[in-house]
Amino acid sequence: MIRRVSLFATCLVDLFFPEVGDSVVEVLRRAGVDVEFPRDQTCCGQPAFNAGYVDEARRVATKWLRDFEGAEAVVVPSGSCATMVRRFYGQLFADDLSRHAAAEAMAGRVFEFSQFLVDIAKVEDVGAELRERVTVHDGCHALRELGIRDQPRRLLRRVRGLELVEMKGADRCCGFGGTFAIEFGGISAAMVDDKIAAIHATGATSVVSTDCSCLMHVRGRLQRIDSSVRCRHVAEVLASGAR
Repeated sequence: MIRRVSLFATCLVDLFFPEVGDSVVEVLRRAGVDVEFPRDQTCCGQPAFNAGYVDEARRVATKWLRDFEGAEAVVVPSGSCATMVRRFYGQLFADDLSRHAAAEAMAGRVFEFSQFLVDIAKVEDVGAELRERVTVHDGCHALRELGIRDQPRRLLRRVRGLELVEMKGADRCCGFGGTFAIEFGGISAAMVDDKIAAIHATGATSVVSTDCSCLMHVRGRLQRIDSSVRCRHVAEVLASGAR
């Protein structure tokens, strides 16, 4: 059993959703896991990599590997950032034998938050309580690259007072996709409108996801249409109402 982890907060959590980082630490400690936070950490390099700036992405990824090289395990509150390290660092350093070996070794020690709790720590009940109806949006990277679907749902089902309702097309993209939302704004807006219609159809008061990037995109649209539905990271739900 891994009892000590390093937290990679991600850019979005650091700059826009610090409450998610706080919630991750609280829940992990509640589960009996010690958390350390390497203060020099920055970005995993995903934005540059996705935009085709490979050299720049390599520089950022090299620093990331150095920052976390001593970690027994790294917990990430983001399926997309976890995917970058686990799946794409190997591609990024395919022509650099030493860094490729470091990337491959690190890949097995990086876990998305809900994945770590359920699959590694073997914890599902963290003593949370939230009397609310919620629905889950599956982030693309977490679902399609890491196979994460049941883990957040298993955790949510153990939250006292919570009613979990599935939306139609929970596995469909919200339309964010990083630079996709900028380069194809009209398509992105149509996709998030479809997602919001599915959320509203459930009668849920909150939509929950493992990725702040998805939640940021959905929340922005919800605010524009003056919807009362809240966006919550799964860690925030699990940090609610500790016994």
